[in-house]
Amino acid sequence: MAKKSAVEKNEHRRKLVKNYSGKRSRLKALVNDKELPIEERFAAVLKLAQLPRNSAKVRIRNRCEVTGRPRAYYRKLKMSRIALRELGSQGQIPGLVKSSW
Repeated sequence: MAKKSAVEKNEHRRKLVKNYSGKRSRLKALVNDKELPIEERFAAVLKLAQLPRNSAKVRIRNRCEVTGRPRAYYRKLKMSRIALRELGSQGQIPGLVKSSW
């Protein structure tokens, strides 16, 4: 199991991303709009910089839903290779046949 604090920190980041996603996307659109004057675009950059850093989607770490492990993560299954192997051995994942010889 991963540290509970690390998992909670990641969940807090997910909440911040959800709360600020609209505001962040509007400001990014202003920054990338080449038709606007440079002063307005720079003001948008400054406002974007004032948002919490953890509200950026890039800061979210993919973690295993079962154990919270941050590495060896399968996006499609939302779990780590170790959890996949354990659950597959127990026969809890439909369609997965674990070979043993």
